[in-house]
Amino acid sequence: MNMSHKLIRPKGHGTLHAEKFFSRLLRPESQSINARNKKISVAMATFNEESNLDRSLRSVKEWVDEIVIFDGLSSDKTREIAKKYGARVFKTVNPLIFHINKQKAIDRCLGNWILQLDADEVVSMELKKEIKEVIDGGSKTNLAGYWVPRKNFFLGRWLKKTGQYPDPVIRLFKRGRGRLPCRSVHEQIKIDGNVGRLKGHLLHYPFPSFSEYLNKSNRYSTLFAHEMLGKGEIPSLFGFLKAKYRLWRNFFIRYFRCKGFMDGFPGFVFSLYSGLDQIAAYVKFWELYHQRKDR
Repeated sequence: MNMSHKLIRPKGHGTLHAEKFFSRLLRPESQSINARNKKISVAMATFNEESNLDRSLRSVKEWVDEIVIFDGLSSDKTREIAKKYGARVFKTVNPLIFHINKQKAIDRCLGNWILQLDADEVVSMELKKEIKEVIDGGSKTNLAGYWVPRKNFFLGRWLKKTGQYPDPVIRLFKRGRGRLPCRSVHEQIKIDGNVGRLKGHLLHYPFPSFSEYLNKSNRYSTLFAHEMLGKGEIPSLFGFLKAKYRLWRNFFIRYFRCKGFMDGFPGFVFSLYSGLDQIAAYVKFWELYHQRKDR
């Protein structure tokens, strides 16, 4: 019998079409109800992160309520690993400004609090404890977000100086109170409200090898070049010399003022190479400018 047009009279409900009545009984809770039941969400953007993702998600899986990942067309097993941890995975394009996908993940989160995490980061036990105290109401409730100190691993050791520690980043914030401007590779989340500080560390493994460091530096310099082009700057020899000056200024600040020499050989390498992207970016900017001019 076709039930779609049969009328029934459940007690206290009046006359309803059968399919409408049963849909009310069987439909899942609304998104707003789900949101009220979630204390904390993890927001993440990924692109070919199979070597990092398992370690990162393992550090949060047991105590967060949901994991939301926007993946920029990874060609490796990134999405498979994410789904293994129960993440809500969205496949999308991989924009030059990677923060665009991070913001998309933030927008899809349902938790009262959001932890924005990168795939090459791990939440330490100390940080986990602090975050749980915050979301359980055991910390100040008038704060909309928190700075988190970050330890950076480079050439086989944690950098304790070189301007790389404590490397604070805003990563924990109330839903609706934090947003990425999506304009620059090194920008921070902007918080609408007061911001506190946590003591537990994010453990950052950005460069599994020096080759990967050079690959990321190449991508960053490309982004910097597009930023200069977008600002309407005009390349010149003087501009290049200024970039060269910034290279050596950056080296002296990191290696001497920030005591990079105390980090040994990794401190020297990081101090030197962290300024080379200024030179590479300016050369790429010159190239992009003349390519557009010649069209």
